[in-house]
Amino acid sequence: MGRTTPVANELAPRRTHPMESEVMRSTNETFASLAREVGLADRISYPLAELNDLLTAASGVEVGSLPWPAIEEPYRLNYVTCMVEFAAHRTGVAPPFWTASVSPQAEPRFIDSSPSLRAHLLTASPVPFRRRNIFMGTSLGGGV
Repeated sequence: MGRTTPVANELAPRRTHPMESEVMRSTNETFASLAREVGLADRISYPLAELNDLLTAASGVEVGSLPWPAIEEPYRLNYVTCMVEFAAHRTGVAPPFWTASVSPQAEPRFIDSSPSLRAHLLTASPVPFRRRNIFMGTSLGGGV
């Protein structure tokens, strides 16, 4: 009376968690979606943080096969490219071929505009970021 048997449980329709479809997406699909968000967002810190989480968890094979990000604005494209190059270095693989086609920023961009922090950011920024003229702290991998 009101009890379900193991067989009845197996036959019952499976309820899925709303985020389950997100988890099931491939790394490439999730990367492409987050890159679009970075390209369109008014405030990029949130999609960049999600992208950082994705890249931190990705394997070398996944990082090496990431697609070109659909981002038109050069600074945002360079920032995402830096993140991919950093992830490739961390996982010990060559970055995707498309990263070589992204021209570095012509002018330096500092995440913090404070003149007193610039000297620190010039040396503390991860190498892929420095190569692309983007200067930030060392928080990458621990959050953006």
